[in-house]
Amino acid sequence: METFESVVRTEFAPGNTYLNTASSGLLPARSVEAMRTALEAAAAGRPTDMFADVEAARASFARLVGVPGERVAAGGSVAVYSGLIAASLPEGAEVLTAEGDFSSVVNPFHVRRDLKLRAVPLEALADSVRPGTALVAVSAAQSADGRVADLAALTAAARAHGARVFLDASQAAGWLGLDAGEFDYVAAVAFKWLMCPRGVAFLTVPADLGGLSPLFAGWVAGERPWDSCYGPVEQLALSARRFDESPALFSYVGARHSLRLVEELGPDAVRAHDLGLAERFRTGLRESGNEPLSAPGSPIVTVPGLGGRQPELARAGVEVSDRSGNLRAAFHLYNTAADVDRLLDVLAG
Repeated sequence: METFESVVRTEFAPGNTYLNTASSGLLPARSVEAMRTALEAAAAGRPTDMFADVEAARASFARLVGVPGERVAAGGSVAVYSGLIAASLPEGAEVLTAEGDFSSVVNPFHVRRDLKLRAVPLEALADSVRPGTALVAVSAAQSADGRVADLAALTAAARAHGARVFLDASQAAGWLGLDAGEFDYVAAVAFKWLMCPRGVAFLTVPADLGGLSPLFAGWVAGERPWDSCYGPVEQLALSARRFDESPALFSYVGARHSLRLVEELGPDAVRAHDLGLAERFRTGLRESGNEPLSAPGSPIVTVPGLGGRQPELARAGVEVSDRSGNLRAAFHLYNTAADVDRLLDVLAG
């Protein structure tokens, strides 16, 4: 019987100590092989049905976040979906965001000069929802330091005041158990914790499509795409597919298999594995006299003042990130306790 560890060993063989999933996840072997096959078939003039891969990836993501596939749009970036949501708001609407959140989440709202933007500390987000707040837009886990939003408190506050919630799950989907049905909109790029190729992103919407206008609808957004190639689309998809972008097909070939792997392993098992490694690193840091930023329940660990050591760590074969002078390490399913200890050893050297 295959175990979590045996499946991971089959799929991953990092050539270094890779602790940078918050920037980009590693591709599993099954995804690489599927993409290689698709590329070779296309080069030979016998392309595979990659639109079937898009639908399989959509269905897999839907299962991972607990909504029907009809409520999932497939695209390529969070910024496009943030812009779509921003465009749906009436003039003068108040949008509440977290200070220092990722630009792709917040900037499309700032482009709308007629909206009222208010940014507060992440920890104060739920308490800052007020009558007249139209939308709260926030990352489930912060890119810079891994802090996880209090999603239960946020959704409760939003319901109490009639506000919608837009959640960016790019740093959470794959390890943090999410019920997308609890939010109005959930977007996520999939090249981080979901270990897909770049060019894959998803958006979930309510059953009533959330009042969004399909501003960038092309032929793939038609109810019958292959009958929607010329002239105005006669009938937009009745599902969230009306918000699809024309897909990066080869990326979705890989995504289908990456997402299936996450399903097989289970987000709960991935979460337990990731958080265990992150806690091992936090403990080691404190023992060496370094205090990480507080981010309980997150596999992203950020250490103030050590970001400048990123080039040295890279030369030693340890991949982390420098975020505004802070060292950021991100632990995922292909990492081991030996990786944590290697990072601590190099930092102590």
